Amino acid sequence: MKVLSYDDVELGDDLPDESPDVSMSKVTAFCTAAKHVFERFVDHEAARKEGFPAAIVPGIMSQSLLLAMIHRWAPGCTVRKIDTVFRGSLLVDSNVTMSGAVTDTDDEARTAEVDLVITAEDGRTGVIGTAVVEFKD
Repeated sequence: MKVLSYDDVELGDDLPDESPDVSMSKVTAFCTAAKHVFERFVDHEAARKEGFPAAIVPGIMSQSLLLAMIHRWAPGCTVRKIDTVFRGSLLVDSNVTMSGAVTDTDDEARTAEVDLVITAEDGRTGVIGTAVVEFKD
């Protein structure tokens, strides 16, 4: 389902699930571009020395992936706010799934509140959050 305008949005709508690429090459490219290169993100062995099972996806990358999912769902929208809680590490080179659902709408402001989740490969909830999405139409 591709939402094109606020009038297409209904309470309870699900955003299409996505499985973003969190391979080492993508995470390293993101960290380099963001000037956020730390060994725990780009080196599995270094992350293990810090107590992680493998390199982890940076929180700012998780937020960016969620924002990109929202913009694919509602092209041209403006994300007025995103709030995330990191509940567990997402591992680099694993399969993660992102999902979202519309949990509130405001006809006057033409906004939708969207609950967001990133689930780790093993089923753990890695990231939860909420975004306020404004439609311009």
